[in-house]
Amino acid sequence: MINYPGHFRCMILSPKRLVYENDVNSLFLTGDKSEYEILAYHYPLLGVLKKGNIVVDWKEKIPIEGGVIRFFANECTILVEELKNTKSQKS
Repeated sequence: MINYPGHFRCMILSPKRLVYENDVNSLFLTGDKSEYEILAYHYPLLGVLKKGNIVVDWKEKIPIEGGVIRFFANECTILVEELKNTKSQKS
């Protein structure tokens, strides 16, 4: 983990809901070819995410089935397919 004195806006959306929105210092992602970390003022990026976790500020994990990421002008937008809940829910 790298400590960097900057933050950026992060918004994670699924087809059904807003999953996460906040200013963050870092995101750790599992891309289609490798894992990477995004910090403030990262170079513009478009990418594909595979099944895994989005780790926010090395504190919070958001499990996803897959998705796409766009980072531009110090704002990150991630469109995801959320993992299906495997536990049976009582009605």
